Amino acid sequence: MDDEINLLELRHKKEKKELQAQIQALKKTAKNDKTKKKELTAEIVRLESDLEERHRKENDEQQNGICREPVEPEANDEEVDNDTTKQKVSKAQKRRNKKLQQEKDREKEIVLQEKENLHGPRNIENQEMSARLRERKLKVYSIPSDGDCLYRAVSHQLETKHNRIKSVDDLRNDVAMNIRENKEEYMQFMCHPDTGLNLTDVEFEMYCNKITNTKEWGGHIEIRALSNCLKCPITVIQAAGPVAIEQGAEFSGPPLIITYHRYMFSLGEHYNSTELLLED
Repeated sequence: MDDEINLLELRHKKEKKELQAQIQALKKTAKNDKTKKKELTAEIVRLESDLEERHRKENDEQQNGICREPVEPEANDEEVDNDTTKQKVSKAQKRRNKKLQQEKDREKEIVLQEKENLHGPRNIENQEMSARLRERKLKVYSIPSDGDCLYRAVSHQLETKHNRIKSVDDLRNDVAMNIRENKEEYMQFMCHPDTGLNLTDVEFEMYCNKITNTKEWGGHIEIRALSNCLKCPITVIQAAGPVAIEQGAEFSGPPLIITYHRYMFSLGEHYNSTELLLED
């Protein structure tokens, strides 16, 4: 359970960092436009509020999960009077009643979970994603859920679209190198997840080291770096908001098309690849 809590905290920090990077990128687009700045301020408030609310709910769910199963006290076997048998029967009956109640509660939870799965965010996201991909005659190509999902999705697209083979390690090294070589360009979008301040030089180097030496999740910054070092456009399809986020429009050739999922897995954000939808 402690591991699950730590993973949740790490994901929340990652999401805060990515949101700050997204906000900095948005601010840059509205630098000299007063009308757009006003609209952007409202959008930033909404984005921060949505993220804060989702984190609060996930923290509450995590805490409820910890407290849901109370420890049953052990029965005291030291009976010293003539009512020993009656007390044992009574305790046994209480245990049976408690077990029956737990089974009923569990059945109710299963029914509620099935309803939630049907009308919950994960299923809604999957349906919307399928519809948006169908318009492009595409479908999701599943990628394993781990910190390498972005790089695996891009690797699959490179092979199928451009007949190029790049391992996850190769892509991670390329991304870190591109970010280091273009430090000034990227630094304006990079901030500390806890303070919101721009990264120091030491923190910047730690960020790059995490890309190459760990399974650190990739986000907006890494997608931009992937597009730059591969010199090809990347299209990210998502179920909510704009249908697609384009990176590397200055490059020619067919774009690498990947998908972004917020609710597919409980640990957080995920990327998949795509493949052609073969219709009957």
